[in-house]
Amino acid sequence: AGAGRRPAAAPPPAHRIPHTAPAAVPRSTPLSLLLRNALLLDVESGTYQECDVRCADGRIAETGSRLAAPDGVRVVDLAGAPVLPGLIDAHVHVTAATADLGALPHSSPSYIAAHSARIMGGMLDRGFTTVRDASGADYGLSDAQAEGLVRGPRLLFCGRALSQTGGHGDTRGRGTRVSDDHPCCAGLGRVADGVDAVRAAARDELRKGAHHLKVMASGGVASPTDRIDSTQYSMDELRAIVEEATAANRYVAAHAYTARAVNRALEAGIRSIEHGNLLDDESVRLFAHHDAFLVPTLVTYWALKKEGPEYGLPADSHRKVDEVLGEGLAALERAVRGGVRTVYGSDLLGGMHHHQNEEFRLRAEVQSPLDVIRSATTTAARLLCREGEIGTTAPGAYADLIVLRGDPLTDIGFLADPRNVAGVVQGGTVVTAGAQSPFAA
Repeated sequence: AGAGRRPAAAPPPAHRIPHTAPAAVPRSTPLSLLLRNALLLDVESGTYQECDVRCADGRIAETGSRLAAPDGVRVVDLAGAPVLPGLIDAHVHVTAATADLGALPHSSPSYIAAHSARIMGGMLDRGFTTVRDASGADYGLSDAQAEGLVRGPRLLFCGRALSQTGGHGDTRGRGTRVSDDHPCCAGLGRVADGVDAVRAAARDELRKGAHHLKVMASGGVASPTDRIDSTQYSMDELRAIVEEATAANRYVAAHAYTARAVNRALEAGIRSIEHGNLLDDESVRLFAHHDAFLVPTLVTYWALKKEGPEYGLPADSHRKVDEVLGEGLAALERAVRGGVRTVYGSDLLGGMHHHQNEEFRLRAEVQSPLDVIRSATTTAARLLCREGEIGTTAPGAYADLIVLRGDPLTDIGFLADPRNVAGVVQGGTVVTAGAQSPFAA
């Protein structure tokens, strides 16, 4: 009866996202949960249903009107608040405690892990219940989160990104000769040159449990010695990496900015293009032909321009930001117009992680609120090969849910400012309860 109903509007949120996070709820909260009077969003249809939601054993057990509450189930009345699937950010760096990526290999892994735990906790409080790490995180952080040792989103990782010598994953300055890729050192990339070497590196990351592989296929902002407009890795090397991922039933994501770099990566069989700020019409055609995904990361350039130096971004890298900042929105508009499947990504570094939700506001300049929400739920789940498990409120999926203070379909600001997140449920457990949240009672 409540299908299509919209919640009452609330005053628009302040633009600035605060550093303070909602209070955490201990993980001892019961795993069986019944949410009464939810306004549940079906992301595919874009309509709301007024219903109850019962969670059991970490999954959504059923939805419907006036569901029975079995003994021992915690019951929470949401009083008509909008409920969405837990959000998915498909491009994060949870180990990026600083924007000076070259400094990470000189840091203690235990020190970086402590920062990562803090960063991941903040992501969870902002409504992100699953994230895909785009280099830096490993099986240790993923296992720690799964076991409840680290509070944060479900973590899909690639380990170290593969980079050619002098590529985007090579953090050495011009005066440094020796590269130390030992796994005891923190860092985002590993250098491998030649078909045999990239095969061995890909197999090594897969051996350690990588959910996907990441390859640097063009220059980047945060790397010290390459040009943004360069292409990186030969086609033979790119194809070898894709072959290794395919053999292990995994896929490859590629960092790429220019149309030339994007198109080479797509032709090599890469599944997702990260950034793609300078793509062209041929890129759009190739995305469709190869059934690939685009993961724009507009907010990171916005944040790097505004705050990068404050959080460690070297001056040379800060000067590169302008080369991609203005083109990102135009590239997204071109891709959307051409039917490319776009996925939510933030790519924030250092103290800029708290801007994670601002990507919703930036994308809404060229996409409808519903399409932006899909990019962080159902479309992201397809990219991550987790359809039906995450990014949906259908029975059988993980019970990952966020409760909002207003309707994001009428005002995307209710997602762009995490102060509007009234509560977060992850795997059927209440993990975050904001001020005056229905979960705080």
